[in-house]
Amino acid sequence: MHRALYVAGWGYVALCGWVVATHGAPGLPPAPRRPHPVAAFGGGAGEWFTRVKPFCNAVEVEVRQQQLPPPSGVEGAGYSAACYALAGKIERARTVIDALAAGERAQAANIVFNIGHPVADAGDDQSAGPIMRLVVSYQPDNYMALYHAGMSEYILGQMDFARTHLRKFLDLYHDPDGYRNNAVEVLKRLDAKP
Repeated sequence: MHRALYVAGWGYVALCGWVVATHGAPGLPPAPRRPHPVAAFGGGAGEWFTRVKPFCNAVEVEVRQQQLPPPSGVEGAGYSAACYALAGKIERARTVIDALAAGERAQAANIVFNIGHPVADAGDDQSAGPIMRLVVSYQPDNYMALYHAGMSEYILGQMDFARTHLRKFLDLYHDPDGYRNNAVEVLKRLDAKP
């Protein structure tokens, strides 16, 4: 029992110290707070993206990323590129990824894929196709990016791109499921055309 009181007492002392350190002593101005290096945007790169995602559109994306720059590093670049890609600014997204070291670009492209994949799954072919082509340029063996790029291109009438991406998808993906069946069917239609 004495040990529990002892621990509780020191816990109270620590709490009081924290209050004084962060809020100042009663009657004194608050203690100055030094922001954590990532506090400017509220945390890590994923949290930064959550804050800027509503502005990942063609009108607001540039200004928002200037006002609230992404964190440095691969993740920051990946989420920044994903935001530009969602806004339809594919070349700007490519510029962000290309600024990374060659060995880091595929990792950033994977972030773009993870953000763009729900767009593809939702059926927004006009937006998904360019995003998935961007991903494939850094991850040529990303079979889901190949599939979504190919299907989008087929629907948008970009038949040569569709053939290339769907054939590569079939070379990599062998599960007998709806993805593979759809790709086979689309390629049959493409091959039947002159």
